[in-house]
Amino acid sequence: MMEIVRNVNLDLFVQFRIFYKRVLNFGNEIMKGHGKIWGFQTFNGLVAIGSLVSFVVAMSCAFLYLFPRVPPVVHSYGISNSTTSVEKCNVFEGRWIPDESYPLYNASQCPFAEIGFNCLANGRKDKGYAKWRWKPKNCDIPRFDVRAVLETLRGKRIVFVGDSLGRTQWESLICLLMTGLEDKKSVYEVNGNKITKRIRFLAVRFSSFDLRIDFYRSVFLVQPASAPNRAPKRVKSTLRVDKLDEISKDWIDSDILIFNSGHWWTPSKLFEMGCYFQEGKSLKLGMPITTAFKTALNTWASWAETMINTNRTSVFFRSFETSHWSGHNHNSCKVTQHPLSSSKGRDQSSISNIIIKIVRKMTVPVTVLHVTPMVAFRSDGHVGTWSDNPSVPDCSHWCLPGVPDMWNEILLSYLLPGNDISLQ
Repeated sequence: MMEIVRNVNLDLFVQFRIFYKRVLNFGNEIMKGHGKIWGFQTFNGLVAIGSLVSFVVAMSCAFLYLFPRVPPVVHSYGISNSTTSVEKCNVFEGRWIPDESYPLYNASQCPFAEIGFNCLANGRKDKGYAKWRWKPKNCDIPRFDVRAVLETLRGKRIVFVGDSLGRTQWESLICLLMTGLEDKKSVYEVNGNKITKRIRFLAVRFSSFDLRIDFYRSVFLVQPASAPNRAPKRVKSTLRVDKLDEISKDWIDSDILIFNSGHWWTPSKLFEMGCYFQEGKSLKLGMPITTAFKTALNTWASWAETMINTNRTSVFFRSFETSHWSGHNHNSCKVTQHPLSSSKGRDQSSISNIIIKIVRKMTVPVTVLHVTPMVAFRSDGHVGTWSDNPSVPDCSHWCLPGVPDMWNEILLSYLLPGNDISLQ
């Protein structure tokens, strides 16, 4: 292409030189026959200028012909643009900024926030951890409008599936939405259950909006099973990485489906508990955890492609949330008063990389809520010793209100009408 442009430019330049010489020769002939006339010198100059303009126009036309301008396409990914840059906005690339309008709710006034996550009620004195807002680099997340969100979600069923960190996001969303209701009693758990980690299924109904928000505890997403016959004594149970959790049939009939997994895929939660992997009837004693996670997530992906009606259901998968344990054995929990100035490598996760890679290959639209980079800085947002069991420090879970509220603001920005929703 560049060779063509050079040839076109050279031809035009040669033609211009020939044309320019002819004009000057014509002027000289006239001057020889009629003397040196000042007026013709002016005319000669005008002809030369006109020729130069013609040359510039010809060059411009040639360039436009070879490189037609195409208007840039800007994907807002469900968020409002605050820049004229044509660069695609990555909502998860940004920084935390202080904002006195936060927090958006009081956990003590929300009966669906676990006491173990209500850090202020459990004695935390510094309140600054709840006054930070995530600011993407090239755009803004819309300010939370609870009434608009409730109207958008009217008649919907939202389902969270995952571990206790998924349950934290579930609790956060309920508390956020309750701020828009005068009658708090119109919101209730459908089975009258108290919010606790011991129950596999919880469902809260907003009766005035015919809205239901469910949580299913499935920490691995795939099916747990007892040890097969003739298994070694160290095998107490298995994970069927080729079979999705048997309660998956209850996830299908939903409008918004949010998954998370990864935090239980560790030696302490698996091998040290006597839990190993199984495919079909084959026990995979030597299968590495990352390989097993890939297999399990591919099982989930196949299920999603087969079972979910994506004309109705919007599917999300939240990436890995980096914890802030420290010390030689990662058993020390130091909660800071402010976010870290550096991610210290916590913005990267092999679990998150696996999630992103598998989702990209799927034939149905799934949005990855890639929270790993944004939570890497929030060493101040953890429960620490401000839980209902202060003798056991916690640098994995988050205080409410706090970091999970921002995940929900991002999630809701994808769903509000008028936003350009992109589902990868």
